[in-house]
Amino acid sequence: METDILEILNEKIGPGERKTINFNIAKLYTSTEVDIPVIIERASKPGPTVLLTAGIHGDEINGVEIVRQVIAKKINKPKSGTVICIPILNIFGFLNADRAFPDGRDLNRVFPGTKTGSLASRVAWHFTKEILPHADYCMDFHTGGASRFNAPQVRIRPDDEELLKLARIFNAPFTVYSPNIEKSYRSTCQKMGIPTLLFEGGKSLDSNKHIVKNGVDGVMRVLNSLEMLRDTFKSSEVKTNTVIIEKSKWIRAQKSGLLHNKIDCNKFVVKGEFLATITDPFGTMRFKVLSPNDGYIINVNQAPIVHQGDAIFHISTVDSTTNPEDTSEH
Repeated sequence: METDILEILNEKIGPGERKTINFNIAKLYTSTEVDIPVIIERASKPGPTVLLTAGIHGDEINGVEIVRQVIAKKINKPKSGTVICIPILNIFGFLNADRAFPDGRDLNRVFPGTKTGSLASRVAWHFTKEILPHADYCMDFHTGGASRFNAPQVRIRPDDEELLKLARIFNAPFTVYSPNIEKSYRSTCQKMGIPTLLFEGGKSLDSNKHIVKNGVDGVMRVLNSLEMLRDTFKSSEVKTNTVIIEKSKWIRAQKSGLLHNKIDCNKFVVKGEFLATITDPFGTMRFKVLSPNDGYIINVNQAPIVHQGDAIFHISTVDSTTNPEDTSEH
C-alpha cells in the first residue's frame, strides 16, 4: 500500500493526482536528451500500486501498444491505489528499432544493474532503485524475438501459488511455467518480493490487434480483481480458462532450406500431425516436419528460410486446463 504522498524520481504525487515524469539517464551523441516517460495515475482512495512496463526490448511493439491503449482508454486511472505506466523502457532500442541497447546489451539480462556499469546496466540500476520499490504488482509485456510468433501467454515460475492465481485472473490463452532467468527483470522482482506476470504475444517489429486485445483485457481483469478498475469499465467475460503449460520443448529444423508452415499458432496438434515442410531452392528436396507428441503449438517461426537446428515450433508436452479454484495438481 502506498503512503499519502508518493515520491518517485524526486517528484511528489499526492492522492488523486496525475503526473508524467521523465526518467532520464543519458543523452544521444548529439547531446539531445532522451526521456523515458513515466505516467502515474493515483486515486484518492488508497490501494495497491501496479506497475505496467513494455519495451524492455526496443523492437517489441505489441507490448508498447498494450500499455499505450491502457493509457489512451484511461484504464490506468484507478478508483483506488496507483497505476504506473512505462510504455517504453528501452527508449534507445525503440529509436533504433533494435532489441538491445546501443552498447549491444540486452536490458533484460543486466538487472538489477550497477550505477557505474554499461548504459543498459545503469538504466536497470536506476529503475530498480527509484521506481520498482514502489510497486506491489508488476505486469511486463513482451513479444517473441525475430520472426518467432508467440501465442498470447503469461509466463510464471513453477510452484508459485500466488503467481498462478494472478495468471488465472489475467487469463491469457496460455499460462506457461518458465523458471526465472538470472539477471532478468522478472528475477529481480521475485527477489524483491513483487508478484510479476510476464506477458508474451506476437513477434518483434509487428503489431497484432488480437495479441494487444489479450493484453489489455488481462490488465483490466487484474485491476478489477484488486478493486482498482473504475466502474465505467467492464472487465471482459471469461469464456474459457487459461491452459496451463507445465512443460514444453522446441521442435528444431532437421534440414536447412525454405520453411512452409502448415499450421497456426495456438493450435492443438496430435503426434505425427503434419506441421510444415522444408524444401531446398532447387526443387530436389522436400522434408516433412511432423509433431513429436500431442500438444499445443505456442510459438511458430514465421521466417521464410531456416538453418538446420533452428527452433521452428514450441510445443507443450504436459498441459491441463484447470478451474480457477482447482490447484490440487500443483
